[in-house]
Amino acid sequence: MAKIKCPFKASEIPEGGAKCVELEGKKIAIFCYKGAYYALDDTCPHEGGPLSEGFLEEGEVECPWHGARFSLKTGEVLCGPATRGVRAYHCQKIGEDLEVEI
Repeated sequence: MAKIKCPFKASEIPEGGAKCVELEGKKIAIFCYKGAYYALDDTCPHEGGPLSEGFLEEGEVECPWHGARFSLKTGEVLCGPATRGVRAYHCQKIGEDLEVEI
């Protein structure tokens, strides 16, 4: 696994917000929730909705297309219609930089 530096600063993601980035050919959603940063595959496995445009609540992200919910920490599916989770990546803030372990 490699640690990849994001092409934007941590401050560019507002609290409760997200940003999509392509790293190593993968679309990854990076979320800021309660001061911590989380990284998940950006594509919902149900019908491809962009999780980076989803809604954050109680440590979960809800897909904006059909409401499937995923854990920010693990990527586990918590509510359908998706039947499987998404991959979670370790994300670390170093100063103003964000690194994602891919």
